Amino acid sequence: MVLASADRARDLEVFCAVADSGSFSAAGRGLGLTPSAVSRTLDRIEIRLGARLLLRSTRALTLTAEGQAYLAAARRILADLDEAEQAIADQGAPRGRIRVSAALSHGRICIVPLLGEFVRRYPNILVDINLSDGLVDIAAGQADVAIRGGPMADTALTARRLSENGRTIVASPDYLARWGVPEAPEDLHNHNCLNFSFRRAEPVWPFRRDGVDYALKLRGAIEANSGDTLAQLALGGVGIARVGDFSLGHAIAEGRLIPLLEAFNPGDREVFHAVFVGGANMPARVRVFVDYLVERMSVKRDA
Repeated sequence: MVLASADRARDLEVFCAVADSGSFSAAGRGLGLTPSAVSRTLDRIEIRLGARLLLRSTRALTLTAEGQAYLAAARRILADLDEAEQAIADQGAPRGRIRVSAALSHGRICIVPLLGEFVRRYPNILVDINLSDGLVDIAAGQADVAIRGGPMADTALTARRLSENGRTIVASPDYLARWGVPEAPEDLHNHNCLNFSFRRAEPVWPFRRDGVDYALKLRGAIEANSGDTLAQLALGGVGIARVGDFSLGHAIAEGRLIPLLEAFNPGDREVFHAVFVGGANMPARVRVFVDYLVERMSVKRDA
């Protein structure tokens, strides 16, 4: 009669315990079995295999060549079984560390505020978030999930759309009172235009007039690598900035920043994606984290 899978797995556990402890009694104590039950299990395995696995004497137990080969196989099978059971268990209660990479401004403003609810929902997941404008190599294992803005490169990675972001030209009431309100894009040449210090060698702002898109090279006294910083400078009356709407918060609604040249806004949008290694072996912690971001950021976008 063929043993049930559970019985054979138990036999493997008993054999490994005997090999590790060097005695039937010690193996039995660890497994809650009597020495005679352990001995019968070893006899059953050897009869089934038709091979001697242990040489038994009054002083010691010694593995035969067949026993050593069987021990290696048994350990591998038990490890695979543990891994499979853990993977199934994780589907119900995802656990472990998830490494997340996000840009400085977008991560601080849009991703970090969502983490509290996520860890309350999944208390067995540890979120390790790194905010940096440098790109990480997900395929090389530098992060589990990256939140990236802009067009997606042709890649084998999986990307899920999270949100999209418009851009607005803004200045503070104080700045406009001192330097005047630009009525047309060309007026910006006479203003301190605060620019990003990355992505393009020449600072260019896009505009649309009468359905025709064009761009102007504009310069100012300060450059920064984040829209959050540029928005802060604009709030301080330093100059005029063109930044992502998420960096503006409630500043426009509260009157602390004034939108400018909206009639010439080309309506360009920056799309943000969660990028990760997909497939059937994707860890459950990655799946639920990305699902959560899609859920929460879609609600924000539709609100």
